[in-house]
Amino acid sequence: MPMRRIELSLPTVHCAACIAAVERQLSNRPDVFGARVNLTLKRVSITAADVPEIEDVLIAELDSLGYPAKPLDSAVLAMAEGDKAGRDLLARLGVAGFAMMNVMLLSISVWAGAEGYTRDLMHWISAAIALPAVAFAGYPFYKSAWSALSRGRLNMDVPISLAILLASAVSLFETIKSGDHAYFDAALSLTFFLLIGRYLDYKTRATARSAASELAALEVQKARRVTDDGEETVPLDALREGDILVVAPGERLPADGVVTWGDSELDPSMLTGETLPQSVGQGSIVRAGMLNIAGPLKIRAEGLGEETLLKQITRLVETAETTRNKYTSLAEKAANIYAPAVHLLSLLAFLGWGFATGDWRLAINIAAAVLIITCPCALGLAVPAVLAAASGRLFAQGVLLKDGVSLERLAEIDTVVFDKTGTLTTGKPALVNADEIPIETREYAAALAQHSAHPLSKAIARAFSSTLDIEDIREHPGFGTSGRLNGVELRLGRADWCGATSATQTAVWLKVGNAPPRAFLFEDEIRPEAHETVKALKAAGLSVHLLSGDVPAAAEAIAKAAGISHWTAQASPAEKVDALNALAAQGHKVLMVGDGLNDAAALAAAHVSMSPASAVDASRSSADMIIISNDLSEVAKAHKIAVASKRRIIENFSIAAIYNLISVPLALAGFATPLMAALAMSASSITVSLNAMRIGRMK
Repeated sequence: MPMRRIELSLPTVHCAACIAAVERQLSNRPDVFGARVNLTLKRVSITAADVPEIEDVLIAELDSLGYPAKPLDSAVLAMAEGDKAGRDLLARLGVAGFAMMNVMLLSISVWAGAEGYTRDLMHWISAAIALPAVAFAGYPFYKSAWSALSRGRLNMDVPISLAILLASAVSLFETIKSGDHAYFDAALSLTFFLLIGRYLDYKTRATARSAASELAALEVQKARRVTDDGEETVPLDALREGDILVVAPGERLPADGVVTWGDSELDPSMLTGETLPQSVGQGSIVRAGMLNIAGPLKIRAEGLGEETLLKQITRLVETAETTRNKYTSLAEKAANIYAPAVHLLSLLAFLGWGFATGDWRLAINIAAAVLIITCPCALGLAVPAVLAAASGRLFAQGVLLKDGVSLERLAEIDTVVFDKTGTLTTGKPALVNADEIPIETREYAAALAQHSAHPLSKAIARAFSSTLDIEDIREHPGFGTSGRLNGVELRLGRADWCGATSATQTAVWLKVGNAPPRAFLFEDEIRPEAHETVKALKAAGLSVHLLSGDVPAAAEAIAKAAGISHWTAQASPAEKVDALNALAAQGHKVLMVGDGLNDAAALAAAHVSMSPASAVDASRSSADMIIISNDLSEVAKAHKIAVASKRRIIENFSIAAIYNLISVPLALAGFATPLMAALAMSASSITVSLNAMRIGRMK
């Protein structure tokens, strides 16, 4: 019976009892072959018979059980949620900007000396515009501040929210009492400038995606299982250990297992990073995710679901991502110091003026002025403004920055670790002994290679041409290609199949009749910019390492060509993570540059990571930066920009500190009018933004 996978949203599930009830009810149905509830995502994955309207039937079943369900398209949902967040911030920014400009226009008459009813009218109109705008536009700050306070801690949004709310409350109180000054314009300008910073920060993070979720796309969704009646196509969760599976050429293996029938070659590069196909036959161990590139195979499933190597890599990535997310950014460090200091200053101003004068109305006004003028507007823009300028500069050079914090981490590195295949090299084998091969031998090899899909045969066909008319050409999966010329047998393929001893490097052998076999030697071609990139990184004071899953001879050759003295070969995904953790334990901060699925966990585990655009999806998602130009020299250039960006961030913090050293005494002394507060905040914010823009003019 044909089957299909169905995903349904279950928004009301909330406990283990809910999971058990849903899974039991669905599993009791004869047309359901498996059901699994994910409590975190509040959804259920169902393997059911592929019959008309089965989805509607299952939704009705869940509704009758008391769990309303609806169809779910995860990709569309994620895209919609991301777009909604951006539109929401942009809408709040627009409201704050519109309200700020109108209130400032109304404030001009008050600043010019309007008194009595005119001043009160301007204040009341300002209140009518400002209060709804502040309530709507400032919501992201209020929500974040409440979240921090409810957990017994402070963040930068606490003084921001307090300043906005206190400025609005004091302004409303002064308006009711016909006071001389109101802070509506200051509250709105504060909200506006901080929303600019928040939106810039959002845009730099918008492209970041979880690498662990991308790995799911590499899994085979269905498999062909051998039955007593022939073959049947089933979803992965319907497989059981011991099932015999059929894998045709061009298909990926659905499970870990052992080959029970057939000879072929598998492309292991997605999992191991090795350049060359792996020959397999009866008894060979194979892994889920490998691509079958030659003949049909039958395998006995021995590792399913969470037990496959692919899932083990997923878990490594998830663990590494969780660990790296504990990084404390410069903005967070500044907030930890700044937030308590601002509150303490404001409280001291309130108590000092209150007890000194006995005029608590004056005291609350001065406390509000202190909170407004010291509120971290410049600090709120210090990091996002630099990140926006740096990400624009990097993008122009061909590097996509996915996460703003990663720019800070890149500036801190002292070690760079490169993967080999596809990173330092092109990932395409090149013939290296062409000049040593006789012309007649070249023609024999080219004539056979033209009829093979093997990567090394394709390289020979690109290097040589032939007009020979070879007869009886046959491809032998896992071994090579054979044919006959004038009654003489020709073979092009593996060393043992051609009667040769294996070479010390990658090779294909040609045997003509009874003549000794001839070797065609290959190397993975190094990127032309690799050596200069390594040289530039060393000049910047960084240590450079090579960490490869390939054989020692290949790794050593590329390391020598690139100028790298520290290299490791035949490293599994877990061993790559262990190597990075060992460097971290020694106090090193590592940049990992890789492109294969076997690098995904290492990319997530490193202090910061980069991946070329040619990398697999999971590696691009793990990496903090994508080299969209595929030019390796951008690694050194990006590091230089990161160092400059961190310097600009520190300069912006210094500008904010100098601003506070000047403005705080004025506010504490009672000289900070609303006009002064608005002008001071605007001046500091513009100065910080102009300083950040200097990154775009770097040579």
